[in-house]
Amino acid sequence: MAMPISADQVRSLHPYELRILHTLEHLMKRYEWVPLDLLKSSTSFSEGELAYRLSRLIKWDMVRYRKVPYEGYALIFNGFDTLALRTLSERDTVKALGSLIGIGKESVVYEGLGLTSVVLKFHRVGQRSFQSARITRGYLPEERHMPRIFASVLSAEREYLALQTLHPQVQVPLPIDRNRHVVVMSLIHGVSLNRADLLNPRETLDEILENIHQSFSLGIVHADLSEFNVLMEDGSSYLIDWPQWVETSHPNAEALLRRDVNNLLSFFQKKYTIERSLEETMGAVTG
Repeated sequence: MAMPISADQVRSLHPYELRILHTLEHLMKRYEWVPLDLLKSSTSFSEGELAYRLSRLIKWDMVRYRKVPYEGYALIFNGFDTLALRTLSERDTVKALGSLIGIGKESVVYEGLGLTSVVLKFHRVGQRSFQSARITRGYLPEERHMPRIFASVLSAEREYLALQTLHPQVQVPLPIDRNRHVVVMSLIHGVSLNRADLLNPRETLDEILENIHQSFSLGIVHADLSEFNVLMEDGSSYLIDWPQWVETSHPNAEALLRRDVNNLLSFFQKKYTIERSLEETMGAVTG
């Protein structure tokens, strides 16, 4: 999984290179690989200028090149990161990109600096998760042409919408901003539930289940909840990682909610020997 581009590279980009990135982004809505002739006519650059700028972007792993069946270029995640970071910087949402926090199945997460410390989540929808999202979650369109960068935008939009809907009734990160495939949210200082040593595990389980109940009452099911995406900070629990949520009216909502609840009950039973009935808990969560 590619890492987001460095801040130095973002700052050092020439305006011509930015124009190429923006042009590729626009044209990839129609082409998987943008033909060289179309890129040339769209940017109005000379052949030599375009070749030089493309060589730099390829070197920085922002753009990829394919020779057959025609000469074509595609914007890839590092280039997409660059466009998102520049926009977030222009809005003063993000002033600096900090250290890597973690790498997930569908994202890379960095600490950043805005008005306060923030989290930047770069969505990275892979081929396997892309197909899963189409089949199980149903929020990706059925048309064939959907580059992963644009699928990642939809994933980020979904997560940002969930956070906006849930906060502050549910203990989730505060949504701050979004651009393209990057979600900016408040930083929660803590560890994931699976790594925490709880002093009052029954109270924590009750709090998590209440958050699930509140989410359900707001029409949302997390759909991928486990001990790995609950963060503990100062004794409080926060539910994170929401791009895969479904509405409570979704045909798979009940099965996905049952899996969420069962994951957590199984964790607390195994680590803290707390026994809860799945059926009774489901009734409390949905009641």
